[in-house]
Amino acid sequence: MDAVIDVRGVSKRFGGLTAVNNCSLSVERGSITGLIGPNGAGKSTLFNMVAGNIVPDSGTIMFDGADVTGLKPHELFRRGMLRTFQIAHEFSNMTALENLMMVPGDQPGESLLNTWFRPGRVAANDAAVRQKALDVIDFLKLAHVKNELAGNLSGGQKKLLELGRTMMVDAHVVLLDEVAAGVNKTLLQDLAANIERMNTELGYTFFVIEHDMDLIGRLCDPVIVMAQGEKIAEGPMEEIRANPEIVEAYFGSPVEAA
Repeated sequence: MDAVIDVRGVSKRFGGLTAVNNCSLSVERGSITGLIGPNGAGKSTLFNMVAGNIVPDSGTIMFDGADVTGLKPHELFRRGMLRTFQIAHEFSNMTALENLMMVPGDQPGESLLNTWFRPGRVAANDAAVRQKALDVIDFLKLAHVKNELAGNLSGGQKKLLELGRTMMVDAHVVLLDEVAAGVNKTLLQDLAANIERMNTELGYTFFVIEHDMDLIGRLCDPVIVMAQGEKIAEGPMEEIRANPEIVEAYFGSPVEAA
C-alpha cells in the first residue's frame, strides 16, 4: 500500500483524559478514506493532530514519506495538505471568485516593490490566478454565484467554495471535517459528486471525518472506526455495517450515527 498519511502509535492526553491511545492508521494515496466512531472516540483529536492543530504527546505522523509530527497547518499547506472545516471559513465580504484568488501564496502583488517596479509581472500573475479561479468555479458549477459575496452563499455553496480553495493550490491530500454539516440534501449530492470527480479525475486523496453514514457509505473505501481512542476496525462500509459488535456497541441498530 502507498500510504500518503501514516499515523504511527500516536497518543494525546488532556489532563487525566486519554483522548487518543497509541493509535496507528494510514490513508492510501488516491483513496477516499473515512474516519467514524461514537462521540468521545478520539476521532476529532486524531484528525486535528494530522492537520497540525494539535501536537501529539507521542508517536509519529508521516506525510508523503516525511515526518511532519508537530508541524503547523501553514507548514502542511506548503507541503500539499489542506483542510476544510465543519463551519466554512470564507472571507464574507469578498466575492466567491475573490475568495479563490486569495488562496495561492507568495503572489508577486503581495510585494509593494513588485507593484511599483514589476507591474507587468504582477498583472500576468493576477490574470493567471483569475483564470484558474474561473476554471475551478466552472468545475464546481458555481459560475452563477462567482460575483456574489461569499457571506451571502448558502451553507452548501460555502462548502463547495472550500473545496475550490483546495483546487487553487493542487493539494495532494484534503482533510474534510464534517463536510455534510449545514448542507441541504440537494447540495450535498452536488458536494459528494464533486468530491468523487476530484478523486477520480484529478487524483485527489481525501481523509474524511463525518457523522452522515449515507455519505460515508457513498464516498469512502476504506472506512476506519475508532472507539475509546483506538482504531478498532477498518474495511468497506458493507463490512463495517455487517459487524454485529460494532453495530451494537457504537451505532445501535441500524447504523445511524458516528
